Amino acid sequence: MRVIIIAFSLFSTPLHAAELVLFEFDGCLWCEEWKKDVGTYYHDTAEGKAAPVRVVDLLDKRPEDLRNIRPVRATPTFVLVEDGRELGRIIGYSNAKSFWVDFGKIISETTD
Repeated sequence: MRVIIIAFSLFSTPLHAAELVLFEFDGCLWCEEWKKDVGTYYHDTAEGKAAPVRVVDLLDKRPEDLRNIRPVRATPTFVLVEDGRELGRIIGYSNAKSFWVDFGKIISETTD
């Protein structure tokens, strides 16, 4: 619950052009787990409204607007991006609780 409160407090101050980029590839089982566990409701959360998820295939050419972020070598990798600048990342996925804890850490670091 604390993570959600922290996240909500960040996103009550709007980010500009923020998005959560999910790097995946076809056949990534942990990517599919995230989509099933979190992806089904992420867009309805305060975080999802402030930073919508965008899916990018790791094996495709990286989109121009993401060329300035650090290399991605594993899937799933979640990168919080604002105006083309990386604010933080989560590498891997084990469960929804861990995802929200890690995402809360990124959020709290961006508000310090």
